Amino acid sequence: MTMSINEHRPHEPTGAGLGLEPQPTPVAPTDAQALREAFGRFPSGVIAVCGMVDDRPVGMAVSSFTSVSLTPPLVSVCLQTSSRTWPKLRRLPWLGLSVLGEQQGEVCRALAGAEETRFAEVRWETTGEGAVVLPGAVTWYTCTLRAELPAGDHTIALLEIDRLWTLPSAEPLVFHGSRFRRLGDSDRSAVPA
Repeated sequence: MTMSINEHRPHEPTGAGLGLEPQPTPVAPTDAQALREAFGRFPSGVIAVCGMVDDRPVGMAVSSFTSVSLTPPLVSVCLQTSSRTWPKLRRLPWLGLSVLGEQQGEVCRALAGAEETRFAEVRWETTGEGAVVLPGAVTWYTCTLRAELPAGDHTIALLEIDRLWTLPSAEPLVFHGSRFRRLGDSDRSAVPA
């Protein structure tokens, strides 16, 4: 559904900001492709969620990762309900989360590929607890699953962080507009929050 900016409904923006800048085009949220493209306008990092299952690494790439709480230390990830990997990982006592670094686009593609070959070319390490983390990542977390919440065609997994390691000078892999991107030069493009 497309309508002109003049055909606004009471809950749509009007008047303010109607200058020279481009305006968004209204689209029905039931249009799956349009909704996917709209969600893709928000840049995100990419997280590898991994663990050891039957003495082998199992994992997947996830782009919906959110910090939730400092006390207790909680994060969340969203996983498709159709995932065949999450049911294997959710049973584990420990999970490793790796925030992929800017050079790890191929790692992300591998972890989004066929489950049986995901780790064929991906380097990995295991912690003493059995969480799997990936060298080259900018941050590692070891976590335990605390809760799951059904959310449409996804499940929101709430994870409690036990330990973390970070490389402050490393840059993350950024996923935006269905492409991998890099952050700009932080000295020139950063704006204080």
